[in-house]
Amino acid sequence: MDAPRRHHHYYDLILAAFVVVLLCSNFIGAGKAATVDLPYLGPTVFGAGILFFPIAYFFGDILTEVYGYAYDRRAVWAGFAALAFAAIMAQIVIALPIAPGAYMANYQKGLETVFGNSWRIALASMTAFWCGSFVNSYVLAKMKIWTQGRHLWSRTIGSTAMGELVDSSLFYFLAFYGLWPIEELLQVALAQYVLKTSWEVLATPLTYWIVGFLKRKENEDFYDNHTNFTPFRVKV
Repeated sequence: MDAPRRHHHYYDLILAAFVVVLLCSNFIGAGKAATVDLPYLGPTVFGAGILFFPIAYFFGDILTEVYGYAYDRRAVWAGFAALAFAAIMAQIVIALPIAPGAYMANYQKGLETVFGNSWRIALASMTAFWCGSFVNSYVLAKMKIWTQGRHLWSRTIGSTAMGELVDSSLFYFLAFYGLWPIEELLQVALAQYVLKTSWEVLATPLTYWIVGFLKRKENEDFYDNHTNFTPFRVKV
């Protein structure tokens, strides 16, 4: 029988960290294109935010594993709302008339470069995050039941692989279909997927440590046996 839901000491801290990582990776790192030489793929261009965006999935795994799907669902909605507010705020700030002077003119150009993503890219990012995060949480919650709580590595990696597949596929299709050649779109999406999923594999020891710590401190190890898995609610 599942334990009744109750107040937790660390949930709010993880929720706040989740939202901060999500905002920073989308609005700071996404503006820079970097390159890395990957085995078999060769020199690969990627958005710098990809180095940090998988941390959001890392937190999602921890929230679902310890507290259950409903608590991660609330975090996903909080992150989605934060992304939407930041996107709207960025567009309003950019659209405001600038004060006279060379400094403000240069500052405006910088704002437009960093925060002036098109609405298509912003909506693609939010849609992909929302769908990918719920897939990640759902798969992990179900795998925890199927494995009876054993083999944590299999469900953190497996759920991230599924969630990132949905995330990467949706984002590049929604943001760049019709603008990029199909071959290039598929190549970039595949490279991003490999990088994001590899991050989760490398973070597995840290995941074990944090999950073990939280389960002991919170006295919680929730199984989603009777959970309503609809994504369209925030109630826990």
